[in-house]
Amino acid sequence: MDVLDIQFGPIIWTIINFLILLILLRAVAWKPILRALESRESAISDALDRAEHARADAERILGENQKALKRADEEAQKVLREGRELAERMQAEASQRAQLETRRMLEQANAEIERNKQQALTELRAEVANLAVDAAERILNESLDGDRHRRIVDQYLSQTTVAS
Repeated sequence: MDVLDIQFGPIIWTIINFLILLILLRAVAWKPILRALESRESAISDALDRAEHARADAERILGENQKALKRADEEAQKVLREGRELAERMQAEASQRAQLETRRMLEQANAEIERNKQQALTELRAEVANLAVDAAERILNESLDGDRHRRIVDQYLSQTTVAS
């Protein structure tokens, strides 16, 4: 047996066995393997699509949340601004009411002072009239009617008050 002595029988049978195995594998295993690979590829593609949709939804929701946060912040600023304005208006109104009350109290006090002054003047005139009548009685040493003297003094005082 020579090294160059090649036996073609086993080689042909090996090739035939290989081809039969290939045909059997293709018929039995190749289609299920391809289906499994296609199924896996489809599952991966679907998962990527779902992930892309989820990312897009997350970005949309994030944008909406940012807008809502911005609106809430603007609303809070508006409420604070309105609160400050209301407090300023209330303070101004309270100040105005206090000023009006102070003026009213001053006017009442002035009116009360004027009434007391007029009452004091009236009492003083009556007292002066009584004193004048008493003095006139002493001076004249006669007993004149007190009512008559008061009328004379009141008439005199009212003439001097009108003249001044």
